[in-house]
Amino acid sequence: MRWIRIFDTTLRDGEQTPGVNLSGEEKLRIAKQLSKLGVDVIEAGFPATSKGELNAVKKIAENVHGPVIAALARAVKRDIDAACEALEPAERKRIHTFIATSPVHMKHKLRKSPQEVKRAAVDAVEYAKNFVDEVEFSFEDATRSDRDFLVEVGEAVIEAGATVLNVPDTVGYATPEEFADLIRYLRENLRMKHVELSVHCHDDLGLAVANSLAAAMAGADQIEVTVNGIGERAGNAALEEVVMAIDTRRDFYKMKTGINLREIARTSWLVSIYTGIEVPPNKAVVGANAFTHESGIHQDGVLKERSTYEIMNPEKIGFQTKIVLGKHSGRHALRERLRELGYEMDEERLNRIFEAFKELTEKKKVVTDLDLLALMEGGLRKDDKTGIEMVQISHGLAVVSVRYRNRSITIHSFNGPVDAIYQGINSLMGVNAKLVDYRLYGVTEGRDALGEAIVRIRMGDGIHTGRGISTDVLEASLLAYVNAINKARRNGNGFDSSGEDYS
Repeated sequence: MRWIRIFDTTLRDGEQTPGVNLSGEEKLRIAKQLSKLGVDVIEAGFPATSKGELNAVKKIAENVHGPVIAALARAVKRDIDAACEALEPAERKRIHTFIATSPVHMKHKLRKSPQEVKRAAVDAVEYAKNFVDEVEFSFEDATRSDRDFLVEVGEAVIEAGATVLNVPDTVGYATPEEFADLIRYLRENLRMKHVELSVHCHDDLGLAVANSLAAAMAGADQIEVTVNGIGERAGNAALEEVVMAIDTRRDFYKMKTGINLREIARTSWLVSIYTGIEVPPNKAVVGANAFTHESGIHQDGVLKERSTYEIMNPEKIGFQTKIVLGKHSGRHALRERLRELGYEMDEERLNRIFEAFKELTEKKKVVTDLDLLALMEGGLRKDDKTGIEMVQISHGLAVVSVRYRNRSITIHSFNGPVDAIYQGINSLMGVNAKLVDYRLYGVTEGRDALGEAIVRIRMGDGIHTGRGISTDVLEASLLAYVNAINKARRNGNGFDSSGEDYS
């Protein structure tokens, strides 16, 4: 069994998904979960893009242990300096530098000759090698590059100290057969020494996972992925699909990874919550319908023998939920269950969560792990200072009274109760937030299920995502909106920084 390394770039390429803007704390929370998942490398971000991004990567480098922590840098010194500063606290660190090698990129984007690109690549790797032992070099747009030029640049950067060569299908152009042939060509023509060969595939033609697996069969050592396949344009190869293909068809691939499969569902859930990107129900491996059977023939087959229509056991990837807490459970039981789910907290936060938990048990007969995750990760009301006092709808007119910091306002709107709520919150919080996107989902099952509202608002010059969880969809909508405004406040966009956070 060949060992395939899993390089996760959810926090870098995944965050480049349009509309996604993760805070430093959210990135750290995901990074800790990726460590628990067992990825080999976490690409924590692109430090040169902003001071906030540099600090977020540094926080991950300080607090996440186990995986190699990588930071992206263009083939320029100032980017590499920023990456070095961000990675300084990490136990294991890697600088990932890149430059485009395709004719179209060199001519129109870089406006450099091939030899100038080669020189820049070598200089970047040599410079990065002064600071870290692991340097990964990427040929941007490799699949549209001249193969002999890839070999020429590859030999040069290996000589300069690169430890990993990454071959990206940057625009999702390749087919599995072409990509596998390219990897074989590089394997046969590069003097690889102890250098690993990596691949990074985009999904523009829906072939990212197939290309990644074909490359691994052709000799690639590392596959670069994102959770739920998020990323630029159509996204990247999905971690869960790559890993489960290797595990489910190990008879064919004869490969293995170090991924803790039981953490796949939880990781998918966290990334979906923090990014605000819903996992499509028909998504392979982690979609809501992945293990759902409606056809009578299928139902009959699964009931008689699961393997008739299920090639994966849902429990293997963490889809089993346990009912362990209820109305009579105490703080100790709640703390222990949350600890098992990966949450550590001080007494003040535990008390806050316990109050919300007890409020939930009044509305739900049983509280599942998914309910607890929703409470921990969604917008959650801390006290009674924020809420909805009254809703009336008559002849298309919604009349809503909203409370914030013990001040109330009544709003009339012909656009419905949610619009009235948001007008009221804008007035009470003294902001001018504009709703960009609003979505409502069922988080858990049953008549007493939790609902999740996800909103995107524009405040100042930024777009911010907020989430709210409640058994009442209007309350979930309110909490999501307040959560988004508080995020804008923390990022310095259009809100008095002295404001209190009720998200």
